[in-house]
Amino acid sequence: SMSMRGRRLRAYDRRLHAWVGGLPETPADRWLRRLSHSADHGKLWIGLALLFGLRGGRLRRAAVRGVTAQGLSSLLTNAVLKRIFGRVRPDMANLQTHRRLRREPGTLSFPSGHSSSAAAFVTGVALEAPGVGAVLAPVALGVGYSRVHVGVHYPGDVLAGLAVGTGLALVGRRLGRPGVPDDLWRTPSPGASTG
Repeated sequence: SMSMRGRRLRAYDRRLHAWVGGLPETPADRWLRRLSHSADHGKLWIGLALLFGLRGGRLRRAAVRGVTAQGLSSLLTNAVLKRIFGRVRPDMANLQTHRRLRREPGTLSFPSGHSSSAAAFVTGVALEAPGVGAVLAPVALGVGYSRVHVGVHYPGDVLAGLAVGTGLALVGRRLGRPGVPDDLWRTPSPGASTG
């Protein structure tokens, strides 16, 4: 039955979370904590968008699409989905202290907002600039994983967040470019006749 499968999945999710929590200490711990922190409130993605915006052209379009998707995904995840699912965060009691964030999040756990924002931004960017999206994809996955590593999410929260963010950016693509008439984006190709 569905509830039986759900219980099994949640138990597996908790076991995986505990396994990650028990990994030995390495220098990666500090970097993963920093990566997780850099993505708070979308700071990492907004910073990248500003850099891309300065370059203009395709990168600016990628930035606009990425930030739009990220903002919508964050809103959907934090204002709607977390409330619907109501999953409580993992218990921090047994988390190794060197991994802990200075401030533990007080919000609900499912889906992961950091993961949905990361996936939405990177997917949005990839729709305009696939090469840049490919370079950023490991960063988005790293942000997602870091949330489990620092103990504040179950792996299932992260997978759901990544799916929400990716899906939202792809739906956004179908709705056209955010708030800009299509012809503004097109630059005439060199040699096109202007008759």
